[in-house]
Amino acid sequence: MKVHLIGIGGTGMGAVAGLLAEAGHEVRGSDAAVYPPMSDQLSELGVPVMMPYAEDNLAWVPDLVVVGNVHGKDHIEVVAAQDRGIPLTSFPAVIGEQLLDGKHAIVVCGTHGKTTTTSLIGHILIEAGYDPSLFIGGVPVTLGRGYRSGRGSEFVIEGDEYDTAFFDKGPKFLHYAARTAVLTSVELDHVDIFPSFDAVRDTFKKLVSAIPADGLLVVCADSPDALAVAKHAVCKIEQYAVIDDGNEPPVEIGWWAQHSEITKSGRVGFDVFRRVAGRVERLEHFESLLVGRHNVANCVAAIAVACARSVPTADIQRGVASFAGVLRRQELRGIAGGVTVLDDYAHHPTAVRETLKALRKRYPKRRLIAVYEPRSATSRRKTFQAEFAEAFAHADEVVVGRLFDPSKIPPADRFDPERLALDLHRSGTKAAYVPDVDTIVKQLAESAAPGDIVCVLSSGSFDGLHDKLLDEIGDSMRPAHREDMAAVRNVLAAAGLEEPARDDQAVSFFVLRNEHGVVGCVALEVLGDDAILRALAIDPRFRGAGYGWMLADTAVNQARWRGVRRIYLLTETASEFFAAKFGFRVVDRSTLSKQVAASEVFTRPAGAHQVAMRLDL
Repeated sequence: MKVHLIGIGGTGMGAVAGLLAEAGHEVRGSDAAVYPPMSDQLSELGVPVMMPYAEDNLAWVPDLVVVGNVHGKDHIEVVAAQDRGIPLTSFPAVIGEQLLDGKHAIVVCGTHGKTTTTSLIGHILIEAGYDPSLFIGGVPVTLGRGYRSGRGSEFVIEGDEYDTAFFDKGPKFLHYAARTAVLTSVELDHVDIFPSFDAVRDTFKKLVSAIPADGLLVVCADSPDALAVAKHAVCKIEQYAVIDDGNEPPVEIGWWAQHSEITKSGRVGFDVFRRVAGRVERLEHFESLLVGRHNVANCVAAIAVACARSVPTADIQRGVASFAGVLRRQELRGIAGGVTVLDDYAHHPTAVRETLKALRKRYPKRRLIAVYEPRSATSRRKTFQAEFAEAFAHADEVVVGRLFDPSKIPPADRFDPERLALDLHRSGTKAAYVPDVDTIVKQLAESAAPGDIVCVLSSGSFDGLHDKLLDEIGDSMRPAHREDMAAVRNVLAAAGLEEPARDDQAVSFFVLRNEHGVVGCVALEVLGDDAILRALAIDPRFRGAGYGWMLADTAVNQARWRGVRRIYLLTETASEFFAAKFGFRVVDRSTLSKQVAASEVFTRPAGAHQVAMRLDL
């Protein structure tokens, strides 16, 4: 089938394009503009992208035109499709009608935690060898894209309650025919389309009532409205929760986490319990790099679903431990001058509160600076004016940016960012309203000190504030992107190192940038409990500035956070550096784990005469 997608550069539309292309359909699309990483993803798939929007983009006469929910009936390509008699549909309908046939749909829904929980369930199933298909509204770190085409029976989908298209005002999740569903929470959101909280509840009631009698609903017991909605289900219901004390929860709760604590590595450890035939059973102890009470709850939901799909406990434990998170959820954007810059998608007061509380636990005794852009349809309205002040009070300092595109919101309904800063200041939290992004960057670069955590919260790009701040502070270390890899290869060549540095390996690399661009790099390849540190290189022009130690230290700390127990490396000339600075020791190759010994680094001929070293964490 020939399929044309209007707005193909969006996260959801791009993911659907990938699923359709890998299913054998001929796919093309259009957009006003497409940027990395989506442009790279579509290029790799061989999907042509036409820019800008135009009638002639449909000259190839597709069989079907997929319309995103941001495009209306007057869109130039919508009109052109109707004039040509080409059927219109939405991407949720395409998933439901073209991609779900014969699959067991696991649909994750709720106001909060959908992307993380969907990604974690998918990761557990992948680690257990189930080969699932995935559709996610974000990008899991290790997957690198928001979709996956698998041959297994499970299709894990993030189910959004937002409307589907201009011709279909029902929620997206109804198209997915859930057999297993997770309901993480029910709160007021999307006030641009929902006139009341009752309308939100009614939408979720449609979800749970559509689950067949032999299906499963996993619902969070910490959300009273989610529990109320769950009463409309005719299928089996299992409640989950996080229990903060040592007491056994009410009998209605079938899954729960207890004894949660932050480990020395910054990861979270917790015990999971369940009820089996009326008896309490401790399933296992789990560790995760997902910090925060809300994320522990997300883990419990994923564990319950995995058990329902008969995944062995040891595989679930490994999957939870190795899950590296999702981009834009407490995502590390870089470290400069000892200042850690994070990015988070939180734009609802509950999400802001839980994110800041989680960061408090993850980085105790460090100053937490929150930088906020009111950008989403709900956050630009005054609906949660007071609630945002309560949520941001969990930071030490708050910088509030200007309201994004206020012209879209009636003046009487607009959120007041100046008032938020004033309310925080009056309640004892240092806060300022700074409407200009470049001014925010300059002020933070001057005031932020080594050890500070700067968390940027926005549902959009915030005019590139993250990278601007790292550039302003200088000598920053950042996770590499595909577009950095050409510069990485140049650095490796200048340093005389023959190390693999393909574009698809960007997820393993960190780069160091100064005013000259990328001048250093290091890679950390995580293989379960083991990791390989490699490709540590500095442009010869900048040796002696301590860049090598900075990059290696970043890689070692990242390994600790990922739950790695042993780091291996190969070196010809730097064994004394790694031994003195970090405690690595020379080891015999016969002691290597099978995964490390079989890795690309340790099997290539160039490494045959190098010294193997190991650091036990």
